[in-house]
Amino acid sequence: MRLESKTFLFDILQAAKNLQRFSQDKAFSDYEDDALLRSAVERQFEIIGEALRRLSKDDSETAARIAEHRRIISFRNILIHGYAEIDDRIVWDILRNKLPNLLEQVQSLLGDD
Repeated sequence: MRLESKTFLFDILQAAKNLQRFSQDKAFSDYEDDALLRSAVERQFEIIGEALRRLSKDDSETAARIAEHRRIISFRNILIHGYAEIDDRIVWDILRNKLPNLLEQVQSLLGDD
């Protein structure tokens, strides 16, 4: 795997770990009531989506090994360009139910050297 690909994967991994740390011991109501937490979570998802977008352009084969990589990139676009339409429940659901799988996939890819 190319160094650039590893860099993008590492960025995804770090952002995913930040998301886990930021949301640890938090409930949806905490997320809903805390603008700082929402901003931090959205920013980390933006980083994940951008890193994955760049990975997809530079190394489409590796990006394709991440399930739903196109949906993740689309989610990033919604966060950035459709910010007025963000549904906090969807963001929270992705954080709780989709992020762990992404984290596993990225860790696996980084370990596959």
